[in-house]
Amino acid sequence: MNDFKPGLEGVVAFQTEIAEPDREGGVLRYRGVDIEELVGQVPYEKVWGLLVDESLEPGMPDPEPYEPASLTGNAPSDLQAETARLSSVWKLQKLVDIEDQQAHDDLARLSAQMMSIVAKAAAVHDGREPAPDDVVAQGGTAAEKFLLRWRGEADPDHVKALDTYWICTAEHGLNASTFTARVTASTGADCGAAMSAAVGALSGPLHGGAPARVLPMLDEVAKTGDPESYVKDLLDHKGKIMGFGHRVYRAEDPRSPILKRTAQELGSPRFDVAEALEEAALAELHNRKPDYVIATNVEFYSAVLLDAADVPPDLTPAMFACARVAGWSA
Repeated sequence: MNDFKPGLEGVVAFQTEIAEPDREGGVLRYRGVDIEELVGQVPYEKVWGLLVDESLEPGMPDPEPYEPASLTGNAPSDLQAETARLSSVWKLQKLVDIEDQQAHDDLARLSAQMMSIVAKAAAVHDGREPAPDDVVAQGGTAAEKFLLRWRGEADPDHVKALDTYWICTAEHGLNASTFTARVTASTGADCGAAMSAAVGALSGPLHGGAPARVLPMLDEVAKTGDPESYVKDLLDHKGKIMGFGHRVYRAEDPRSPILKRTAQELGSPRFDVAEALEEAALAELHNRKPDYVIATNVEFYSAVLLDAADVPPDLTPAMFACARVAGWSA
């Protein structure tokens, strides 16, 4: 009788050399390149190229002109619906009927357009019209163009925050959304269907929405000024400290220090509280499970960094999707 593996833990579903996480922590490589060598050195769209084409050049293209059918301002839902709609509008062919190059081109078009859709949905959420193409064209990078489309302006600190976050979360092997995209693609469906399905998986609060659950913890700690008591009380009541522990890593998530460093550099108003909570959580978790490593993961300082860029919590899953279009396409 076969053993049941909850969450596919320990099951090898496929092999990949696209992203190489070190289980013992310290490093995450994209196509053999340490992400520490990418953040702050090349923009996200070039990292898309590295992951998809194994080359920084030419990178992800700019989005072509497209008018969404209807945007509600709920970015994750808008993104899923509009990505599926693109299959029809662009007349995307089924994967079983096209060559690899055509699939690549479809994914490149979709990746760029999906980021634009999120920016437009975010603008609608804020009660304003998305900026026109001539304003967006003033941006030099994908992050700048995204913020111009969303807000009509691109604060350099916010550009740095988004670019860092997107690069750190662009790809990470067999997560739920990537698995969903691959299963959909394996049926021969078109690329729009696969990407839309991935967005659906990512929209769940236990995947793309997880960072949004960090901020309420920080708010509580800021009120009490006592992170140690907060952590102990939460664990005593069988609660979960969001942003700690990872199925892959048995040490600190290598993306976490990059996000933490950037949040500090940008003067995040939540940084001091976050660091105090992190220290209290790590100490208490070690006291309770000294033989089991539960360290800070990507979600914790992602929340702090996105907050520093004035990204509202309900936009978090869509921002994650903007990053992960690279991994899904690769």
